[in-house]
Amino acid sequence: MRRDVFQAIADPTRRAIIALIAMQAMTPNALAEHFDTSRQAVSKHLRILTECQLVKQEQTGREIYYHFNPGQMKAVADFIEPFRQMWETKFDQLDKVLSTIKKKKR
Repeated sequence: MRRDVFQAIADPTRRAIIALIAMQAMTPNALAEHFDTSRQAVSKHLRILTECQLVKQEQTGREIYYHFNPGQMKAVADFIEPFRQMWETKFDQLDKVLSTIKKKKR
């Protein structure tokens, strides 16, 4: 099953895994220490993140390290951008209204 980035980041555990791996490459065992779930559950999350290419595997000896692939987040950034622009415009308008109200009170 081909998954997309949005399915991967929909889960809070996977978002937490991404945040940890973004700081440094980690093994599944090292990741599992940060959660109240089994190593198998973490491995399932890693499989989903790997399928949508948010993380990449690197084998070093007997250990597999997972690295964050930030380029895959472009789809999320592209989706969010129009909403970010819209909210920035609305906040700017609100700032103007609040400034006008403050000036009138003086």
